[in-house]
Amino acid sequence: MKKLSLLLVITAAFLIFSCSKEKKSENFILLTTPVWSSDTLLANGEDASGPGELLEKFKGDARFEEDGSGYFGDYTGQWRFNPDESQITIITDSMPLPIICNLIMLTADSLKITTIVPDKVTLDPINIRMTFSVK
Repeated sequence: MKKLSLLLVITAAFLIFSCSKEKKSENFILLTTPVWSSDTLLANGEDASGPGELLEKFKGDARFEEDGSGYFGDYTGQWRFNPDESQITIITDSMPLPIICNLIMLTADSLKITTIVPDKVTLDPINIRMTFSVK
């Protein structure tokens, strides 16, 4: 009886410890491991990373921390995946609304995301594509 009780305690402890560790997905590991450096920042197919351009403040490095914080060029804030990890939402106090980006490519060397934002003046949609490589 003592052996059965000991076996049950060991089994319960094993189950508790193995279930309490949340496994990180491959996308999570790929996104949070490196510091990313912007390659191209396009708005409607044209470079928008220059001075005064729409994506100027996204130029530079981006870091997605495991705790959901990060920096994205000149912005700091929070990020999260949607449940199927096909989108990344970036939330920063510097923008009035969260940016929801479609994850087009994520490898150990390359990150490509797209989104659509309204033009401030005309409210016409602007197609954004941002690509990053490992720094």
